[in-house]
Amino acid sequence: MGLVAEIFISFMLVVGGIFGLLGSWGLVKLDDTMRRLHAPTKATTLGVGGVLFASMAYSVLELERVSFHELLIAAFLLITAPITANFVAKAHMHRDVKERELPPTGGKYGWAGYDEIGDSEQPIDTK
Repeated sequence: MGLVAEIFISFMLVVGGIFGLLGSWGLVKLDDTMRRLHAPTKATTLGVGGVLFASMAYSVLELERVSFHELLIAAFLLITAPITANFVAKAHMHRDVKERELPPTGGKYGWAGYDEIGDSEQPIDTK
C-alpha cells in the first residue's frame, strides 16, 4: 500500500474520531433533550461513517477486495439513525402532555406531532 493511501485512510480515521468525539460531547454537555438528540444522530453518525469509509478504503487498497460488510453496516446506520431520532423526538414531545390538553385535530385520527396553536391557526378539517 502506498503512502498516499495510508495518509488517506489515517485522515478518514481521524476525521471519524473527531466527529465521534463531537457527537459524544454534545450528548453529554447540551442541556435539552431535543438539542441533545442532534449530536448523536448527526455528528456521531458521520464519525462512524468516516471509520467505516476508512475500513472500506483499507479493504480495497490493501486487501484488494471489496468488503460488503462495511457497506451494509453504513447503509443500516444511515437508514436507522434518522428514524430512531424521529421516534425519540416524538416520545419527548408527548411525554408530559395529556390528550385532553391538545386541541382537536378536526379529523379521524389524533396528533402525530404538535405545535403551539395561535389565534390564526385552526385545525384542518380533512372530511
